[in-house]
Amino acid sequence: MMIYRNVQILWVFCLLLNFLEVSGQSNTNVEKPNILLIFTDDQGYHDVSYYGTKDIRTPHIDGIRSDGMRMDFFYTNSPVCAPTRASLMSGRYPDQVGVPGLIRSIPDNNWGYLDPGTVLLPALLNKAGYHTAHIGKWNLGLEKPNLPNDHGFDLFQGWLEDMMDDYWTHRRHGRNYMRLNEEIIDPEGHATDLFTQWSVEYIKSRKESKDPFFLYLAYNAPHFPVQPPEEWLKKVKDRESGIQDTRAELVAFIEHMDNGIGEVIQALKESGQYENTLIIFTSDNGGHLPSSANNGSIRDGKQSMYEGGLRVPTVISWPGVIEPGSVSEQVNLSMDIFPTLADIAGVKLEHGVNGRSFLPTLMGQIMEEKERPLYFVRREGGTRYGGKAYHALRLGDWKLLQNNPYQPMELYNLKEDPKEENNVIEQNQKTYQKLNALLMSHIQEGGKTPWQKLK
Repeated sequence: MMIYRNVQILWVFCLLLNFLEVSGQSNTNVEKPNILLIFTDDQGYHDVSYYGTKDIRTPHIDGIRSDGMRMDFFYTNSPVCAPTRASLMSGRYPDQVGVPGLIRSIPDNNWGYLDPGTVLLPALLNKAGYHTAHIGKWNLGLEKPNLPNDHGFDLFQGWLEDMMDDYWTHRRHGRNYMRLNEEIIDPEGHATDLFTQWSVEYIKSRKESKDPFFLYLAYNAPHFPVQPPEEWLKKVKDRESGIQDTRAELVAFIEHMDNGIGEVIQALKESGQYENTLIIFTSDNGGHLPSSANNGSIRDGKQSMYEGGLRVPTVISWPGVIEPGSVSEQVNLSMDIFPTLADIAGVKLEHGVNGRSFLPTLMGQIMEEKERPLYFVRREGGTRYGGKAYHALRLGDWKLLQNNPYQPMELYNLKEDPKEENNVIEQNQKTYQKLNALLMSHIQEGGKTPWQKLK
């Protein structure tokens, strides 16, 4: 074990020295890893078979886990999709880039507008000579200047809006948001299959290139409506005796997506690119309970500031660097991926971010770091939320949250109470005041960025 870690640390150290020598130069041919970032939508914390969930089989996600590191305390920046995607792409808290809530095509129900000046991950990686592609769901803007190509993606082939009303017809409110770069397209087939096919084609197209690639593959699945192909649903029902229909549909939906992930990884192997590809698999928020998602033993699910709304299945592989079968209990967030990939690509950050790199953890090192307050936000409309925001803040083992803008604050000690069953705010007023002061400072900082388009 120690020999393996020493070798991998030395290898990455030498690699990073090469990166530093060329940082600031574009189109270099210094060998850097390709990056495949797989982002799913509403996947439950335990809706993977590597956690021992008995009614689901995800062999290809499990394969990433076997070849790499399982991260058991990986959080999203929000319990819903657009804010988390804003943090993933920017390395910053979502309200600091103008996306505290969902970006939607209906103005009366839109709760975010990405600050057009925000530096996103593809623009950063362009500086390191990466060719960048986004296939799948965007959800960070429906028009210029916030289309994927406006923010550094060399190729965009996918879906601009939030959800699809149907995975076969690809419409939202009767409108088509499927694009090839900025061109409207209307392909036939299940959206999961299309995103898989386009990813395979992209990977094969990069086989002969001397430049590394960054592929951001963002499936809409398993976001509702839950629509697995019939043959996948039949397979699950035949195998899982007595499974409820709603759960069977979700399991089949995820297994169909997992099969697509397997095809993408197989394309890497067949093209000889797997050994030099870093693969990150994660999701945008916790599982949707009305769809029978499995979030394990933690509380609640999507839309919630309890653990079930924020913790997601996350595995990362990098042949020759990350120890196969390793496990990390380090607390990381979606926004930490940005500075981590900057480190790996050898790009010096010239602007401030809220995330921090966890590259040493991937290399098997112990990271010595101070406690950092972790902030979560979501703004939403309707009668339940009224256009207001609600928040959570974690500091060490303590977590302060408001699960609805009309509900009182709650305080939990996650070490003693991981299921968040005992609200101890009355008994710990000093801790509450400390965390609440930190929370208010984050809310004030987010308030500096408009989240509606200025005319």
